[in-house]
Amino acid sequence: MGTMIGDRSTSDVVARLRTPDGRDEWIYCHSHILIKKSKYFADRLSESWPTCQILDSRNCVEVYCQEHDFDHHITVLRLFYVTIGCSVTDTCHGVKNTLGILQVAVNLGCPEIIATCVDYLEASPWEEAEEEEILKIIPGLGLLAEPILGRLQPVNPNTIVKIFLSATLFATSALPQTMVDLKTSAQEQVEYMLTEDDDAPLLTADEDIKSKVRQNFKGLLARFNNIVKSACETGEIHKFQSFLVDMSWACQILAKLDLLKDFVENWIDASENIVKAIDQISQSQSQSQQEETLETKIKVIEITSKVLEAIGYGNVILPTVKRLHMVRSWLPFVRNLKPSVDSLPTDENDCSVIKIDGEIWQSLESAFVSIILALPSGEQAEVLSEWLTNKHIRYPDLTEVFEVWCYRSKVANRRLANITSSSGMIKML
Repeated sequence: MGTMIGDRSTSDVVARLRTPDGRDEWIYCHSHILIKKSKYFADRLSESWPTCQILDSRNCVEVYCQEHDFDHHITVLRLFYVTIGCSVTDTCHGVKNTLGILQVAVNLGCPEIIATCVDYLEASPWEEAEEEEILKIIPGLGLLAEPILGRLQPVNPNTIVKIFLSATLFATSALPQTMVDLKTSAQEQVEYMLTEDDDAPLLTADEDIKSKVRQNFKGLLARFNNIVKSACETGEIHKFQSFLVDMSWACQILAKLDLLKDFVENWIDASENIVKAIDQISQSQSQSQQEETLETKIKVIEITSKVLEAIGYGNVILPTVKRLHMVRSWLPFVRNLKPSVDSLPTDENDCSVIKIDGEIWQSLESAFVSIILALPSGEQAEVLSEWLTNKHIRYPDLTEVFEVWCYRSKVANRRLANITSSSGMIKML
């Protein structure tokens, strides 16, 4: 039978554990084991240590600790008497317990126990709270504990780019319905990598990255256009809805990468068919399915709002014909949609049964005003003439456009007196 901790008959040293709260416990140990397993005990049991006390014919080594790690000190002393490594999981008993043991082992200079704890923590899964605790504790324990932080170390930038491009390709690919959840997860992580929050974005895209991303998104935009054309003929809603989710995500990602122009131009070119598809869907749906159709319209308008904002605020520069086409396509759609949304039933909290961003109507109106005011005055006049005779004149409210157009038109001859056409007359728009 081997030497056992607590065996008073064979013990030649007492490890005296004490806390500030007055807890005082004597553990009967054996000096040859303590010296072998711990630098702290080896130093204090050496002949050069002046404060070693003699107690009951035994050396006494005091160890001061806090109440919260008292039990971990007991555990470390017990581990001096077992074969470390024979069963790491039996030794460590979970991440939280292992962290406590590791801190004591570092303080007492116990290399075998440190190595066992490091191996366990490096390989074990962590809960979120455990990970935060590890981040607080491990950096202060020195080089021996550094391997534990391997999974948290910054990644080589080239590896980040590789992951980002792979995720983007996957997220924009044509995938079966069974993989929608995987695609959604990839889309979320791509967005997260580009988002600036408490930390900087995970990567900054250069022209090479942008070129590859643009190529990935081309396929998604082309497939969307085909789905829209199909919906124009069949009124099939579910694939159309699925692609709207992808397009909403694509709009956000391309905006973050300063590639929104590709998306905007594609949305403009597809606008006429998108409106036709929604009309076809509405006609093919039963009365009980109209709520689903309305949700689809709202999703479309949320994306359209982003496109209109990009055009209206000069983030994407387009020729007059495309800007005018956007107004003619979506102004009637928006003004007809808002009354339908406003008339939706509400729940007991007076909230609409269909969720919609309350600020979207103001955003749409502001974008329309900005775009129309940037059109040539003749095109503005056409839009205003139609607006003034429409029953939905209250929304979008183009009063600001009307006022500015009247002022510009009235003072045009005076303001442009020095600007003449080739015939010598001010060009009439």
